[in-house]
Amino acid sequence: MEPLTLMAVHAHPDDESSSTGGILARYAAEGIRTVVVTCTNGELGDGPGGVKPGAEGHDEAVVARTRLEELRKACQILGVSHLELLGYHDSGMPDWEYKDLPDAFCNVPLEESTERLAVLFDRYRPDVIVTYDSDGGYDHPDHLRASQVTMAAVERTDIAKKAYFTAMRRSDFERFRTIMEEHGVELPDFPEPDPDWIRRMDALEARITTTIDIVPFLERKRIALATHASQMEESFFGRMPAEAFGAIFARESFVRALDTTGASVPEDDLFAGIR
Repeated sequence: MEPLTLMAVHAHPDDESSSTGGILARYAAEGIRTVVVTCTNGELGDGPGGVKPGAEGHDEAVVARTRLEELRKACQILGVSHLELLGYHDSGMPDWEYKDLPDAFCNVPLEESTERLAVLFDRYRPDVIVTYDSDGGYDHPDHLRASQVTMAAVERTDIAKKAYFTAMRRSDFERFRTIMEEHGVELPDFPEPDPDWIRRMDALEARITTTIDIVPFLERKRIALATHASQMEESFFGRMPAEAFGAIFARESFVRALDTTGASVPEDDLFAGIR
């Protein structure tokens, strides 16, 4: 008999901890098999001291090795049963030229990457799939591609009973900003969000069907995220007080994109209707 299985499909090392670290730890603790699929090696993340791609001191191969090792350690902390690496090249941010390179993940033919993920679906027989929303307010090319590939594999294999998109609430961001300011933590000079982004974020929040309380696993999630030190230490995340971390990460929210079980919404369990 196949074990109950949760599979999370992510774009880069550290995404597994930031958006699904809580559910991975929670369901692993419940005895459910957890599988993380990471699509890229994260070559275009920060180098030592926060140096950006293209700048002196940024070595893509070194960054990739560092980030993949951090990923392995984070998955161990979260109790992940299996880590699968697709090994595609990071596409970089939407306004970077790297996204135009032919070997960037976002440019790999959809048929090829879908087939590779479908093989993993056949191997692990996931009951629940988690990935990103293709219209979730974050237009990173690799996140968009991971969503497209995952949902194409879901349709092709007809294995998953349920599929979900991660969803960050704009209201949580606002509470997080307030707490950070109260603690005197200097935040990056973010540009004012444009009306279209606000509209998309609010529309996404309105679509949330499923909210998982991960407070018992909050510390494990924090440690797993901190394991990605190459990306966190130079950012304001590294200076985040515990109150702010809890404000933004104490719950993980999702939009149910596929359901074959008839489970009612709102839900507080990704496996509602399955067990």
